[in-house]
Amino acid sequence: MPTPRFLTLDDVAEILNVSWSQAYALVRRKELIAIQIGGRGQWRVENEELERFIARKYAEARAGSVASEPAAGEQTEQDDAASSPGGRGRG
Repeated sequence: MPTPRFLTLDDVAEILNVSWSQAYALVRRKELIAIQIGGRGQWRVENEELERFIARKYAEARAGSVASEPAAGEQTEQDDAASSPGGRGRG
């Protein structure tokens, strides 16, 4: 039997070993992209999206970053100014 394309939040919670409410919080905060199908609470997460989320979390862990910081490879305007020619460094 082929692997289903979409997972329920119950499935996601089981895979991540978290509660349903924790999985739903990830969706609400848009850390994990999901689509709503039909009625209330019918959320679905694509398998590939869950794998990207997991890979992103591993990358954050390796970099020692936290969710509130820009993702790896993204620069803030302040970083751009500090690294541009004639830009002022921090400190």
